[in-house]
Amino acid sequence: MAAPLFRRIMITITVVSVALLQLIDTTIVNVAIPVIQGNLGATLSEATWIVAGYAVANAIVVPMTGWLSATLGRRNYYLGSIALFTLASALCGQASTIWELIFFRIIQGVGGGALLATSQTILVEAYPPEQLGLANALFGIGAVVGPTIGPLLGGWLTDNYSWPWIFYVNIPVGIVAILLTLLFIEDEQSPTRSRRVDWPGILLLTIGVGALQTLLERGQDEDWFESSLIVTLTVVAVLGLLLFVWWELHTDTPVVNLRVLRHRNTAIGTLFIFILGFGLYASVFIYPVFVQNLLGFSAYQTGLSLLPGGLTTMAVLPLTGLALRRGVSPKLLTLIGFVSFFVFAWELSNETLQSGPEDFFWPLIIRGFAMGFLFVPLTTVALSGLQGAEVAQATGLTNMLRQLGGSFGLAAISTFIERDLAFHRHELSMHLTPFSASTRQFLQTVQHGLVQQGMDLTTAQQSAYGLLNQTLIRQALVMTYNDAFFYAGLFFLLCIPLLLLLPRLRPSVSESHLILE
Repeated sequence: MAAPLFRRIMITITVVSVALLQLIDTTIVNVAIPVIQGNLGATLSEATWIVAGYAVANAIVVPMTGWLSATLGRRNYYLGSIALFTLASALCGQASTIWELIFFRIIQGVGGGALLATSQTILVEAYPPEQLGLANALFGIGAVVGPTIGPLLGGWLTDNYSWPWIFYVNIPVGIVAILLTLLFIEDEQSPTRSRRVDWPGILLLTIGVGALQTLLERGQDEDWFESSLIVTLTVVAVLGLLLFVWWELHTDTPVVNLRVLRHRNTAIGTLFIFILGFGLYASVFIYPVFVQNLLGFSAYQTGLSLLPGGLTTMAVLPLTGLALRRGVSPKLLTLIGFVSFFVFAWELSNETLQSGPEDFFWPLIIRGFAMGFLFVPLTTVALSGLQGAEVAQATGLTNMLRQLGGSFGLAAISTFIERDLAFHRHELSMHLTPFSASTRQFLQTVQHGLVQQGMDLTTAQQSAYGLLNQTLIRQALVMTYNDAFFYAGLFFLLCIPLLLLLPRLRPSVSESHLILE
């Protein structure tokens, strides 16, 4: 049942803040990894588990949120998760070794798993059915903008204070969220104690999703199927997930109610949300690496350049929610989003080593515009027509699929970059031969300049060849990132025919809810 206006406003502030907190934390750590690695004496392989451990725990808990909410009471579970997330944040900041930090990040991921899906469920139920698009638009502010401003905040805190502050910043927000939850969030249903806990489902979910997320996080570092670890994880993930699906469809008390996918709109919406996660996280990954490694942007400058696009998304989200409410087809809105994302990717596929911040401003604005047109219609389609416990079950599934889509996107784009870089480096090196006039002239010019500065001839020759190799690598990287942006955009373009699957939503004349056509 919809909440009164004032309480609805306070619920919106509460849950969007909590969702934003969780989503910012998924990216805020990334920019501080080199600093944490140096301070705690960790290898790069160990440091990556700071991100991977959180993601794995998150991916396991998210689909169980509907069941946990029903079992413990949604308000109790929500409060406990915020408290656990806040406490784990404090412990992360106090960690003195890399494995302490990884352990507390896993605990933080367990607490954070409930924050996104449960926040969305609470918000959707607080609004009348005919305002489902508006509710999803407001929630999208956190879901889309969070990963964008995370690097900005993380870079600023790391540069101006120290890395523990990327965790300490969660504490006051968490405390305020707990107080707001106590005041304004109510349980729609009492806790229901099932006669039997679905322990086999929980075990299979943990094994299947945990193995899948781990192989996606570690695959590139382990050279994929050249590694026995990745092969083992693949077998475990496939068997675990197949057994999980079979079990959940045959047990009377499933921990994840996959039967909610019998609703055509939920199944189709979830598929598109997976695609959205792929594009969203892959593009956010490519851009910072490109501008920091090749153009010399700092972490803070990178985050600052992403901010206008995030603000554009915030402005567009309510407009798309209003458009849905007035009967505009989700197909049209999603088409605009897909095409806009391709334009963004196409523009960035033409950047060079001479590009500056002004060259990225409008493409990133277009990306923010695209995200605003994608999130609301797809989430609205996935949740429209659902009631009661099915809303919580569907939000858990959609959030898990968006996160897994992001993991697949990161794994695919990381692998592509490494393979494409090797290709371009080889192609360019074919032109750098002793018979090339331009190569000889470059080496002679550099050698002459270094000798003029007092360097001996042998050292000058070695330095000239080193500079030539660096130049080759930089040019190969530019070509690689250009390709990566182009193919990320092409992926969305190729998904356009799938829009025919999307239903049309229209307001009912006699009832205040959305009907699928």
